Order: sequence, then C-alpha cells, then structure tokens
Amino acid sequence: MKKIGFLSFGHWSNHPAYSTRTAGDTLLQSIDLAVAAEEIGLDGAYFRVHHFAAQLASPFPLLSAIGAKTNKIEIGTGVIDMRYENPLYMVEDAGAADLISGGRLQLGISRGSPEQVIDGWRYFGYEPAEGENDADMGRRKALEFLDKLKGIGFAQPNPYPMFPNPAGLLRLEPHSEGLRERIWWGAASNATAVWAAENGMYLQSSTLKYDESGKPFHVQQAEQIRLYKEAWKKAGHQREPRVSVSRSIFALVNDQDRYFFGQEADRADKIGMIEQDKRAIFGRSYAAEPDQLIKELAEDEAIQEADTLLLTIPNTLGVDYNVHVLSAILEHVAPGLGWR
Repeated sequence: MKKIGFLSFGHWSNHPAYSTRTAGDTLLQSIDLAVAAEEIGLDGAYFRVHHFAAQLASPFPLLSAIGAKTNKIEIGTGVIDMRYENPLYMVEDAGAADLISGGRLQLGISRGSPEQVIDGWRYFGYEPAEGENDADMGRRKALEFLDKLKGIGFAQPNPYPMFPNPAGLLRLEPHSEGLRERIWWGAASNATAVWAAENGMYLQSSTLKYDESGKPFHVQQAEQIRLYKEAWKKAGHQREPRVSVSRSIFALVNDQDRYFFGQEADRADKIGMIEQDKRAIFGRSYAAEPDQLIKELAEDEAIQEADTLLLTIPNTLGVDYNVHVLSAILEHVAPGLGWR
C-alpha cells in the first residue's frame, strides 16, 4: 500500500447527534478535515458526489477551497456522475481547481449509480442519444471530457473577437497540464474496469461491485483489479496504473470507538439489488482492536492488489473524532501491515 486517504459521503441532517446539521457545516468541516488530514500525514482527501440529496454535490468549489488551504495532500472525488455533467464546462472547472491546488487533483468519475430521483439527469437537461441508454451517455460524456482535457484546440476562432486570439483553433481555458493523466474511473464490473484501462484512466473500486461469480467480495474485487492491470499493460500506456479500494475500517482504541463501532454488524459481505436487474455484492466493514484488525486486513486480497486505500469516514461525527479515527489507523494499524 502506497497511499492512504479518506472518503467522505458528506452527509448532513438537523439531528441532535450530528455535528453536520447543515450543508454549510458539512462543507466547512470538509475543508477543516482535509487540512487536519494533511497535518497527520494522510495522503488523500476524497469526496462523494450525489444530487438531490442532503450530501455533497458540486465538488469543484470544495476542491478549490481545499487546494488553497493545503500543500501536499491529494484531492479527489469518488465519483462524479457523468450523466449529470456538461463535459466542456467540467473541463474548465477541473482545470481551475487543479491549478489552484498546484496539480493535486485526482478526479474520480463514472457513469453513475442509482440516484434519489428517477432519471435525475433529465432535470439537468440531458437525454441519451438515439440508441443509447443512460450508462452509454455517461461513458460518452466521460470520453469527451478526457479528450478536451488534453488541451488541443478544437473551436473555430471568431475573426472579430473581443480580445486577441492565438493562432489556430482554440482550446478550453484554463488548461492544467497533466490533469488528463489523473482521472479515475469508478467501475462496478469487470468489463468497465477493463474499459477504464483501455482509455488510460486509473481505477476506483468501491465497497460494492456487481456479483459476477458468487465469490467473496474481496476476491471478486481482486480479480477485477488484476483484469484491469492486464488490460492496462496490453494497452501500452507509458505510466504506471493506479488502483484505489474503499473500506470502512475502525480501530477500537478507546471507549468512544467501542461505543460507536464495537457492535458493528456488517462483518460479512451482503448481497443486494443495486438496480432492478443488477445483483451486487457489498463488502464487509472492519471494526476491531488493532492487532485483530491487522490480521483481518492482511487477508483482504483486494487491498493487497491496490496501491491506494480510501477510508470511508463517519463525517457526521465531526472533525475531531474523524481525525482520531484516521490517526488510529495510521498509528496502530498501518505499520503492522507495512503501509507506513
């Protein structure tokens, strides 16, 4: 394992037990947590993106703010649903955020997951083209986003512009060199992991995937990662591939940890229907004393195959407690697994 980051779902609710009662609470605490995570030596701050929900949605203002207040930590998403996006406008937003951060963006994108409303992307003004479904539309938009990130001119300049133009076709600005090579694809299947490799994207594999063999989750995920790496090598890319996996991991080192997670029930994989016709397998959570946690994590095949681990955090419990959760992994678990 080379890098360890956190992944926040960015929940808020006017609940007496929550430290994030409002959207403003969640946004400001996300910035504070990223700053604190950098200070304790964490490698990445990643955020989920969901629409029509009391969760983080438009990521670029948040990523830009974090980029302006930190210096080293990678900043990313897991994942942006491309069905909702205008790829060209997204190129401009992403370029600006990456430049503000000094080239630290690691953007996770995907065709998207089931959302809070039916066909929510239609409310954003998007429709699949003739012969497409919504997943096809998401992948098509992803490819357009990747293409325009290259910074190659494509737009015919106005012969009577407001400001002088450089010679030739115009590209989108601001352009951030190298961002095209820091785009990740969130894959729920083996086939889309291979597709991501063929198109030069890094792989994000979450705590669920389509159940394609009936094997335990971590075994299926490890197989997915190996297929991705083989496809990357076959595609002939000149840079090394990167793979992240997400896990809910809690080291029980004090009474508060035991109160919150000591009775954690999700210690076995679960099977469910993520879509009407899609059977999915959901990976287990890990919550134990550090020594036991080290033993259990050492047996997780997918973690061994990945180079980046994203720790899903209970963001509603506030910045201080989440810093404790992350510090406990860095201090009590990571060294025992050779991660630090």
